[in-house]
Amino acid sequence: MSGPEVATKHSEGPVFRHTVTDSDLGMREHAALKPIDLSRIINLLEDPLASSLKERHLSVLKKVVKRNQNGFLLKDLVQIFKILNLCAEKAREHPEYTLVICDLLKICSLPFLKEKSSDESSYAQIVKECLSQMGYLMRVPSADVRLQVCDSIAAFYHPKAPRQQVEGLHPTSPSYKPQMAEESGVAETLVLSLALLEEQPAVRLQVLRALQLLSSASGLNCSLILRVRGASKICALMNEPDPSGRLLRRCTDVLGNLLELGSKEEATSQLSTTDCFMALKEAFVNLLLNGHRRSDLQLRNDLLLICTVVAGNPKAPLIESGFAKQLILFATFPEIKSHNPLVRNLKLSFSDEDFEMKKLLFNMLVVMSRDLSAVQLLQEGKVLLALLQHVRPGEAPRRGEWTAAQQEELQLQALATLVSLVPLLPQDYLTCQGSTRLLLLMDWCVSAGLLTKMEASSEEEDAVALEIKMDALLVLSTLCDNDAHRKELFGPEGVELLVRFLKMDPALFYSGLGHNKLILTTVDCIWSCVVGCYPTEDLFLEKGGVLLLLDLLQSSPRNMQDVVLGTLLELCDNSKTPAHISSWRGKKGETAAGLLVRLWRAQETELGVRRDASGRIVDVRRPLLSVAQEEEQVEPIPADQPSAAIMDVSENMRAKIYSVFCRLGFEDLPGLRTEDYVTIAVISRYLDFKVGEVWAEISRELEAEGVRPVSPDQEALQSIGRTAEEAARAVAALQTQLLGQQRQQELREEQQLYSEMRTNHKHQELAVKSWEAFVARTSNYTLLKDARRLQEKSIASSRPQKTDQDAVFHPTQIRAMHTTSFCGRSVQVESTPVQLTGGPLAGTDLALDRLSVRGGALRSTRPAQPPGSVPVQ
Repeated sequence: MSGPEVATKHSEGPVFRHTVTDSDLGMREHAALKPIDLSRIINLLEDPLASSLKERHLSVLKKVVKRNQNGFLLKDLVQIFKILNLCAEKAREHPEYTLVICDLLKICSLPFLKEKSSDESSYAQIVKECLSQMGYLMRVPSADVRLQVCDSIAAFYHPKAPRQQVEGLHPTSPSYKPQMAEESGVAETLVLSLALLEEQPAVRLQVLRALQLLSSASGLNCSLILRVRGASKICALMNEPDPSGRLLRRCTDVLGNLLELGSKEEATSQLSTTDCFMALKEAFVNLLLNGHRRSDLQLRNDLLLICTVVAGNPKAPLIESGFAKQLILFATFPEIKSHNPLVRNLKLSFSDEDFEMKKLLFNMLVVMSRDLSAVQLLQEGKVLLALLQHVRPGEAPRRGEWTAAQQEELQLQALATLVSLVPLLPQDYLTCQGSTRLLLLMDWCVSAGLLTKMEASSEEEDAVALEIKMDALLVLSTLCDNDAHRKELFGPEGVELLVRFLKMDPALFYSGLGHNKLILTTVDCIWSCVVGCYPTEDLFLEKGGVLLLLDLLQSSPRNMQDVVLGTLLELCDNSKTPAHISSWRGKKGETAAGLLVRLWRAQETELGVRRDASGRIVDVRRPLLSVAQEEEQVEPIPADQPSAAIMDVSENMRAKIYSVFCRLGFEDLPGLRTEDYVTIAVISRYLDFKVGEVWAEISRELEAEGVRPVSPDQEALQSIGRTAEEAARAVAALQTQLLGQQRQQELREEQQLYSEMRTNHKHQELAVKSWEAFVARTSNYTLLKDARRLQEKSIASSRPQKTDQDAVFHPTQIRAMHTTSFCGRSVQVESTPVQLTGGPLAGTDLALDRLSVRGGALRSTRPAQPPGSVPVQ
C-alpha cells in the first residue's frame, strides 16, 4: 500500500512530488542513528495550533541536525528540504530559525548517503529538485543562510569526508553531486540572486566563487548562466568597490569560462554593449596603470584576452566606446613616443606578463583591421611605423629591453600583423619604406647563415627562424600580387631566394618544424611575385625554377601537389616553359608527361572513377564521373551557385593536368608506355567529356524540377548527349586498339625470343654432333678413311670442271694423309679436353685460362708468338 504523498513548494521555486512508499518508511535504520519520524516533525511545523511552540520546534530540529551529522540519506531528502522550506518561511518573523537552516545546509555539503548502489540512479530526479530548492533558499534575507548556500554548493567540487563511517550506508560518488547540480539549474538561480545582494558584498563575492566553480565544471552550467544574461550581469559588477581585491578576479574567471566552454556567440553578444565595454576598459586601464603585482599583471592580460574575443563580434562598440583608440596607444608604446597622459608615466618591466600583453595587443590590431572604420585610427596611431620597428635585422638585446627570444617572437608577431594591415594602409607602408625594411630583413636571414645551416644541418634550425621566413614571404606575396611593377622590382635577388628555398630537401617536410609550410609559402610567393611578369619569369626559368617545381611535384605529399601544379600551369603561359618541362627528368628517368599521367591515374583512383584493370573507360555515358558525384542526389540549385560538375574542376587536379598537356601536346611524348597513352586518350578529350557531363547535369536538374524543354532544346540536349557518348566510345575503341597493338607487339617479341632460343638449341645440337663425329673418327680408322674420301670428293666437286689446257695446278694437299684436318707446317696437338683433366699444369700459376672450339673440339688457345719466332715442325 502506498504511503502519503509529500509535496514541496514555495513562492519562487518549482513544485515537485515524491510518493513515499511503506517500504521506504519502514526501512531499517542503523543502530548508531536512531530513527526519527520526519513526517511528524513536518506536521508539527505545519500545524497552525503549534505555531507558537517555537522552542519545541527548535529543539526537535536540533535533534534532526544531530542525528544526521554524517550526511542525509537519499530517501530522506524530500522531507529534509520540506523542513528547510518551512524553516525559511518562519525565519521571516523568527530569525532563530536561520541557525537551523545553516546547520542543515552545512550537512548538505557532505556527500549524500545511500543504502544500495542503485540509489544514485533511483533518486536522481529527487536530488536534482532538492538541489534546485537549495538555490532558491537565496531568497532568505539572512546573510548567514546565503553564505552557507554558496559554501555548500562550492563543497560539491571539494567534498568533505563524513565525520564517521556509518555501517550499512555508503557515500555517493564524488562526481554525483556536481552532475546533479548541473542538471538542477542551480547556476541559473545563483545568477538571478545577484540582484538581491547589492547590500551584501561579502555574499556577492561568495556567489561569484560558486559560479566560478560551476562555470569551470561544464558547458551546461555556462549555458544556464548565459540563458539569464549572466555575462552582462557579471561584467557590470567588475568595478564595484571591493576591499578584498578578489571581485575582479572572480568576475574575469567566470567570463573567461563562459567564452571558452559556453556559447561563444551568445557570450560575445551579451558583452557587446557600451556598458560592458566601458566596464572592461575601466578595469583594464586601471590594472595597466596601477597594477604592479604579478597577479595583477596576469589579471590584466586575461581581461585583454576577453576584450580581444569580444571585439571579434562586428557589433561590438570597440570604437564607439573609445577603447580602440586607447588600445592602439598602448600597442604602439614604447615604439612611438606620445604625450598622452595615459602613457606619460607608463613603464614596462619587460617581464613575461608584459611580453604576453604586447603579443595580445598586436593580435588586437588584427581584430581591429576587420572593421574599416578603424583604419583612420590605425593611421593616426602610426601603427605601421611601430610594427616596422620590430622588422629589423637581429641586434643584440640591450639592458632593460626584450630578450633575444622575445625579440624574435615579437618580430614574427609584427610580420603576421603587417600581413593584415599593409593592404589597408598602403600609403603609410610606402612612407615607412616597408619594402626596403623587409628586403633588409630577408637579406639578413640569408647572410646570417640560417639558410645555409638549413641545407647543411637542418636539425639546427628552429621554428622561429622558419616562421620569420614564412611571414616575410607572405608579406612579399601580398605586396606583389596583381602589381606588375612590384613583380619587376622583385628582380634577380628575389628569384634567387625562391630558387634556394625550392632546393630544400623533401625529407624536411616531415620534420615537424614547419618546413612544409615554408615550401607552400614559397610556391605562393612564386605565384604572386613571379607569374605574370615576363622578365621575372625568364629569370626564374634561367635559374631552373620550372625543373625544381617538377622535382617538388614528384616528391611532395598529395595535399601539396595541387598548389604546385597550379603554379606550374600559370608559368606555361610563357612560351619558353614547355621546352623546360619536356627536358625534365626525374627519379628513375621519369619524364614530365609520365609524371602527369601518373598523377592523373592517382587522382582518378582517389575519386573512384570507374576504369578497368587496363585503364579503359567502363561507362561511356559517364567517362569522368566520380563515386561522390554518382551517389549525390540531383537537387535544383540557384543559377549563381556552381553545380557538382563545375566544382569538380576546381576540387581536383584533372583540369590542370589537361591544361598542361594542351601546352605540351598529346603525341610524340618521351618516356611513355602504351598504358600511358591509354590514359592520355582520356586526358585529350577531358574538355569534351566535361562539357557533356555539364549538359547531362542540366538535363537531370530540369527533370527534377519538372521542366520540359521545348522541342528544339530537347533535340539539342539529346544531340549533345549522343555526341559526348560517341566521343567516349571512340576513346574506348582507341584504347582497345592501343592495347591490341601492344598485345601483338608482345606476341611478336615473344615469337622472336622463341626463334632465338630454337637457333641456340640447334647450334648446340650441331656442336654436339660435330664432337661426336670427331670422337668417332679418332676412335675408328675405317670411319676416318670414309670421312677423308668424302672430304676429297667434296673438294673435287667444288673445283671448276673446265680448265685451261695451259694452266698448271699445284697440289694443295699432302698425299697418303688419312686425316680430315688441313695440314700445314705448324703442328698443334689436341688431346682430352682440359676442362675434364684440368690441363698438364693444373693447380699451378701456369694453368690454362682460355679455351676455344675448333673443328668441333675444345682446345687451348696459345698466346700469340712474338715476331721472328720459329713455328713447331
